[in-house]
Amino acid sequence: MIAFVFPGQGSQQVGMGRALADAFGESREVYAQADAALGFPLSKLCFEGPEAELQLTANAQPAILATSVAALRPLVARGIRPERVAGHSLGEYSALVAAEALPLEDALRTVRRRGQYMQEAVPVGVGAMAAILGLELAAIEAACREAAQGDVVAPANVNSPGQVVIAGHAAAVARASEKCKAAGAKRALPLPVSAPFHCALMQPAQDRLAPELEALAFRDPEPPLVNNVDAALVKDAAACRAGLIRQVSGTVRWQASVERLAQEGVTTFVEVGPGTVLSSLVKKIAKGARVLNVDSPESLEATVAALRAGAEA
Repeated sequence: MIAFVFPGQGSQQVGMGRALADAFGESREVYAQADAALGFPLSKLCFEGPEAELQLTANAQPAILATSVAALRPLVARGIRPERVAGHSLGEYSALVAAEALPLEDALRTVRRRGQYMQEAVPVGVGAMAAILGLELAAIEAACREAAQGDVVAPANVNSPGQVVIAGHAAAVARASEKCKAAGAKRALPLPVSAPFHCALMQPAQDRLAPELEALAFRDPEPPLVNNVDAALVKDAAACRAGLIRQVSGTVRWQASVERLAQEGVTTFVEVGPGTVLSSLVKKIAKGARVLNVDSPESLEATVAALRAGAEA
């Protein structure tokens, strides 16, 4: 069984998608749709930068979505289809476009505002995120509880065994990082992010985004989606919408999502979109699974060849 998985914010880089657009009409069409839907040349920002502008949350989110779908379309055109989909945070929108639960244009406009609302929810400098490496989740949760002291700090991304990102008020994240190191964490790395995503401080962004998601027409996903916030198999439109609302302030349960996909019978994971961040995480979680990726014409052809060879075997 094949799952397509889609990356989230942090995978953006200047030049992404350009080779796909040069090589494939399907990819060029995606960027043309994105430029028209957003009313500005997102494609130029992806291909040429400037990097500082691409890194802005309100730009990075639609840019990664567009590039992921630009990688998806030529893959599907070659007859490769998934039996399950999932995405990391923002990537869940790409997964829902892949599952035809949400039109591309609606997804692009929504994630642009999602990025804007998340950025505006917390003044710059008030919040922070840090990656905690080499410590069990239960110990990290305990460190966050002890460090909170009336502030917000909690696991934001449970990415893989030994890799958890925490988020919250900057001082509380610093306190929790020290407690994690004292408890045996190998490292506690502050992350260069502009806002503390996926924690209770994002509730204002969630409240702003919810009515916009409620107004969109979702369809039942085909194939089914494993969502971030519950790591649950989602088969109906209402549950897709509810998951996107709750994930703004909810923890990204990526490790549990990959484990759920494996339980469903997925043995091949294809990361579709810029970079290979999810590929490395999947390898740590689903040991023995085949992991492929598509972010360029070369990786597309290699992945198609590998999947066709596997189908014939």
